[in-house]
Amino acid sequence: QAVMFCMMDASASMTEPLKDLAKRFFMLLHLFLSRHYREVDVVFIRHTSTAAEVDEETFFRGVETGGTVISTALDEMDRIVKERYSPEDWNIYAAQASDGDNIPDDMGRCLELVQERLLPASQYFAYIEVSERCGPGETIVWHGYKELADRYRHFAMRRVTNPGEIFPVFHELFSSSASK
Repeated sequence: QAVMFCMMDASASMTEPLKDLAKRFFMLLHLFLSRHYREVDVVFIRHTSTAAEVDEETFFRGVETGGTVISTALDEMDRIVKERYSPEDWNIYAAQASDGDNIPDDMGRCLELVQERLLPASQYFAYIEVSERCGPGETIVWHGYKELADRYRHFAMRRVTNPGEIFPVFHELFSSSASK
């Protein structure tokens, strides 16, 4: 049995073009899962400064906005795993999309949650950073997660700056060789 957690930043810093990139990525992921797996649960989590599990319609069409506290989404995933998806019985996967903005004093909590709780329970965790700019420069989230990507083979991260990059990045993250 498998479950995919889809976590999307819906905060004010996520402009409409950035939300569009994230939504396109998650639509491709959802299509891939429904075509390739007979039985897979998909859990949708949207967050601003608070997070909530939502239905598919709200995930893709919701309009709430606000500040950014990424750990709320990670806490929500952790809570749902504990309540419904025991790692002994489920293969757990996660994809998180964000513009890389977060309140600085939340990054320690994010890293702790991913490293101590979510990675041990998961087969694979992918972070997708949506950005309107190409080139160098690290966001607070990218900088924090880079250390995890270097240490854990089942944690991957990629950046997407335009719709044409979505499929190649998706393929890199979720081809059979990437998740092994």
